[in-house]
Amino acid sequence: MDEQSPVFAIAMAAELADMHPQTLRQYDRLGLVSPQRTAGKSRRYSLRDVEQLREIAKLSAAGITLEGIRRILELENEVSGLRRRVRDLEAALSDELLSRPGSRVFAAGPAGDVTSLRHGTRTRRRTEVVVWQSKKTT
Repeated sequence: MDEQSPVFAIAMAAELADMHPQTLRQYDRLGLVSPQRTAGKSRRYSLRDVEQLREIAKLSAAGITLEGIRRILELENEVSGLRRRVRDLEAALSDELLSRPGSRVFAAGPAGDVTSLRHGTRTRRRTEVVVWQSKKTT
């Protein structure tokens, strides 16, 4: 079972999160936890949703408002997405380095734009970062 699979009905999710089902409904309305819906519009929670409910309970117990919790969760989700993106870019860079050893791979501009470069090509702007791997001599 995947942590994103929507398998728990609201009563089970509430029990796993040690909350009342009405609290889960309120959190859904506020957008703190958005479970998936069945064809009949019933809520189905995943393990990730239950973890998020537990995190909400901890933050709430620490005195953070629901709006503050919503913002924290939003930022945590953004950080997770950015980490995935960095891993994807690192994998792409690694693949490129393996397929083209000794040549420049790409240039990154100040706005985050990425441009592939051919061997021997230089960037046009001096503010860009260029990543390359030197040729090894044996």
